[in-house]
Amino acid sequence: MPAHLVKAALTLASTAALALATAPAHADQGPVDASVWKQLAPTVSATAKYRHLPLALAAGYRSNPCTMDMNGGKGAMGYHYINPKLYGSLDPVRPAALLYEDDGKGGRRLTGVEWIVKADKNTARPTMFGRKFEGPVTAHHNSTIPTHYSLHAWLYKKNPSGLFYEWNPDVKCPYPGAPG
Repeated sequence: MPAHLVKAALTLASTAALALATAPAHADQGPVDASVWKQLAPTVSATAKYRHLPLALAAGYRSNPCTMDMNGGKGAMGYHYINPKLYGSLDPVRPAALLYEDDGKGGRRLTGVEWIVKADKNTARPTMFGRKFEGPVTAHHNSTIPTHYSLHAWLYKKNPSGLFYEWNPDVKCPYPGAPG
């Protein structure tokens, strides 16, 4: 990655850290301190290129329908672009899913990332960045996403509910299950 993009990503991470340090976090997720943003800096550096959706597709990420909370009105997760080869990755620079929303111009805007670990009776709940993964979450999207544990990180769009909270009230789906 060119030096100017790395510098821009680190500047973005630092700026976001200051903004989110004062933002209310969801009670289940706890506050986020600056050390977490330092841990997330490699994630930002590795995934910033996926703001250009064709690069995500070329890297093996495939679209799934838009996901929104149908029961509690907690918001949405947006479109999951998933690379199944990365299920189980706990590598900060290799999330299994990229989260997008419609950009209002016919394209998609990167909002966050998600790590997905398949869950079975022998799988312990993983942790990253000092946070326990959500789940197990039952299989969905016609079982293209298996029963799993997941951790979301809203790196590119602020989540008023918290950096690691699964639902973002500021993300909208055009309609439930809108095709990817």
